[in-house]
Order: sequence, then structure tokens, then C-alpha cells
Amino acid sequence: MSTLIDKTPRRGTGTAWLVCALAAAAMFGNFYVYDSIGPVANLLQKQLGFSDTQIGALDAIYHLPNVVLILVGGVLVDRFGAARMTVLTCAICLAGALLTAYSSDFYGMAAGRLLFGIGAETFNIATLAAITDYFSTGPLAFAMGLGLSIGRLGSYSVDKSTDWFAQAYAQGWQPPLVIAAVAAALSLVAALAYWWIDREPARTRVAAAPVAEKFRFADLWHFGKAYWYLLALCVLWYSVILAFRSTFSIKYFQDVHGLDLAAAGTMNSYVYLAAVFATPLFGWVCDRMGRYAPFLAFGALLLPVALAIVALTHWSLWVATALLGVSYSLVPAVMWPLTSKLVSPQRFGTAIGLMWVIQNAGIGGANMLAGWLNDRAGANAQNPAGYDGMMLFFGLSSAAGVVCALALWWTAGRRQHEAATPAAAAAGAATAA
Repeated sequence: MSTLIDKTPRRGTGTAWLVCALAAAAMFGNFYVYDSIGPVANLLQKQLGFSDTQIGALDAIYHLPNVVLILVGGVLVDRFGAARMTVLTCAICLAGALLTAYSSDFYGMAAGRLLFGIGAETFNIATLAAITDYFSTGPLAFAMGLGLSIGRLGSYSVDKSTDWFAQAYAQGWQPPLVIAAVAAALSLVAALAYWWIDREPARTRVAAAPVAEKFRFADLWHFGKAYWYLLALCVLWYSVILAFRSTFSIKYFQDVHGLDLAAAGTMNSYVYLAAVFATPLFGWVCDRMGRYAPFLAFGALLLPVALAIVALTHWSLWVATALLGVSYSLVPAVMWPLTSKLVSPQRFGTAIGLMWVIQNAGIGGANMLAGWLNDRAGANAQNPAGYDGMMLFFGLSSAAGVVCALALWWTAGRRQHEAATPAAAAAGAATAA
């Protein structure tokens, strides 16, 4: 994904960690804005008359431009530099957040979310490139994991905001979205501070940005079955957990389980809080044991189990929240390192680019379909059974993801066994992915 240019350290350790902190602060605001629709979903429905299809569309429209833009975002970062692109994309995200907060109709808010989406995914590449620039000869994995963990605190905070800023939510749908715009503004401030540190023209670059390499259809023929199982799991798992947790879960907890807004937001927040601490831990354990596919299958299995508990039992929601938290911590910690082991380094950029493209399409489609299913069945607090179609869709999709994870485990285990057998390894060397 990246092209090493010079192994000379760019700056002192203190400067590197300062850049990491600023990138993490920028990610915090970006994550906060992304998840800001879920906590106001009920307010949008009650005060503006939005349907669940429209609420789902507000998150889906974020992902639609990235089906294309994710392929060029890394190229832009590589050409113009991580610092400049971080500032530019932060400014675009802020404009989108402001348009969303100060529009009083669906089309204005949708335009704001679209604008935010245009900036956000390239922003994610730029911030990761910024950390890579300063840590490629140091603790890169730890620095990157720390930055992402702090970013996820933004998602935790937006759910907790239903309690922290209860007075703002009591005033209606707009004040919470204005708070999200403030978070986007703080991201821009952090990005500008990073640019100011990085602005010296005579700096030594350690590594080029991790660009999204040019997609080549011919490379697809060189991917083995295990990669395709992983891609299918990636799309199914991310589509379900993000469409549920980021868009509809708070509304679902209110209408079906009778929680008030603050309690529903708090319940939802702990999924991300668990991931902040557990994701680096799970990654460390998998690296130590050298076994990725079994952990991935276990993490995938927890998602449909958690959804079944939420939809079919009267158990405490803390049980399902804990399982969702473990799943959200474990699957990402394993999925991306495993990808690098399933494809050759020369095709890694193509492999990741394809996964991100289809993942964005899947998340957008899942949001739209879930909202349509809710509207079709008249789902609301007076008709909680109307959510059954959405939960069935999520359950079947996540179960299909488990099947893909098991197929991946079996395929990866077989490849590992063949590699350990000299005759089999020699026979399969010509066709290895």
C-alpha cells in the first residue's frame, strides 16, 4: 500500500507523537459526525416527519460516493500530501456537517451527508498516511491502533451525548446536530495544527501515503477462494453491524424495549467503548498465536447471536451489547491483517481497494433496505413488531457472514496443511494465490 522512500526518521519522537495526537483528535470529530444521525432518528421522525427509509438514506448516502472515490482518495493523498488533504477533507466534512445541521428538510440534510461522505473517506486515508509518515520506522501498529481507538471514542461520545447533552436533545433534532458540527470544526482545528507542524518544505519523508492502488481486473484471477470468502464476510458483517448500530439501534431500543433516549444512547455507546480497549488486545493475541481464521469465525458468530438475543428474548440488553462489543473488537482486529496473508504484497492494494468499494456499497444498501422494511411494516413504538422484518434481514445477513467465515477457516486451514506437506506444497506452488 505504501512506497518506502527513505528510512531516515522525519522528526523527533515528541513531534511524531504530537502528530499522532492531532490525527487522533481529527478522527474523533469525524467519527462523532458519522454516528450523529442515530441518536436523533426518533426526533427526525416525530418533528420533521421523516420515514425510516429517509433516516436510513442519511447514512446510506455517506457511503455511495465512496464506492468510486475510495479508489482515488489515496492517489490524491499521495499527490498533494497527507497534511494538505487532511485539512481539505476536514473542511469538506465541516461544510457537510453544517449543511446537515442547518437544513430543515430531507433533501438539504441528505446533501449535507453526501458532502460529508465525499470528504470523510479520503480524510481517513489522509490521517492514516499522516501517522505512517511519522512512524514507519517506529511503533507504527501501536500508533495507528491508538489513533483509531481515540477516533472510536467519538462514536462512543455521540451515543453518550444523549445523556451528557440531554438539554440539547430536549430542544429538538437540531441542537444535537449543531454539536456534531462543532466536533467537525474541532477536527479542522486539529488538522490545521498538524499542517502547521508539517509545513516545512525541506522535510525528509519516510514513506509515501498508503495510496489506493490502481484497480486492475486482471488481478482478480490471482486471488484464491479464501480471499473471496473474506470479502463476502467483510461486506455482510460491516453492512449489518453499522446499519444496526450506527443508524437504527437507538431507535429500536426506544420503540421495542421501551428505553428513553438517554438510556438507549448509553446502551449503544458501550459497543464502541469496548472496541477502544479490546481491539488492540485481540490483535496482539492473534499475532502471538498465529491463528486468525478461528478468531474471525468466532467474532462473526457473535453478531447473529447478539441480534437474536435482542430480537427474540427478554434478556438484559447488556448481554447483547457485550457480545456486539466483542464482535466489533475482534473482527476488525483480525480481518485486515489476515487480508495481507491471503494475497501477495503486489496485489494487496487492489485487494483492499476492492473490499472497501464493495463494503461501502453494502453498508449503503443495508441502510436503505432496513429503512424500507421498517416503513413497509409501519414500525414504531405503537407497532414494535414492525421491526421484525429489519431484524430478520440483519439476522440472515449476519448468519450468511458466519457461513463465509467458516468456509474461510476451512480453506485457510487446508492451505496451511498443504503448505506444511512438502509434496503438496510443491504441487500447489504454481497455483498459490
